[in-house]
Amino acid sequence: MPFYLEIIICLSLIIGASFLFIGSYGLIRLPDIYMRLHSPTKASTLGITGVLVASMIFQSYEKGGFSVQELLITLFLLITAPIAANMIAKTALHHKIKPLKRTQNQDLIDSICEREEPKKADEKSV
Repeated sequence: MPFYLEIIICLSLIIGASFLFIGSYGLIRLPDIYMRLHSPTKASTLGITGVLVASMIFQSYEKGGFSVQELLITLFLLITAPIAANMIAKTALHHKIKPLKRTQNQDLIDSICEREEPKKADEKSV
């Protein structure tokens, strides 16, 4: 394997591992569910992307052609992580989990919890 590919793979792994460490530390350190949503979705997604890019480069060199599997896994994670975070946030709001006092924009959380469900199209308004 050429030395420049080893350097690129090592840098990608180091960057990915750094983001994964920061995401894991943030998940442990942040005290509130609303604050914790940022850490695993942003930092960990970037971390996994770095590791998968390194794997894609290595596998492409070993096979002699472009490796598509890692690219598909990366795209899947980049699409599903924000959706999962949105569902976690909606669940926390549905169960009326109160944020800590130092959480910013608490007035938005209160207004979201108090809003009514939209009326369905087949229901007649009285």
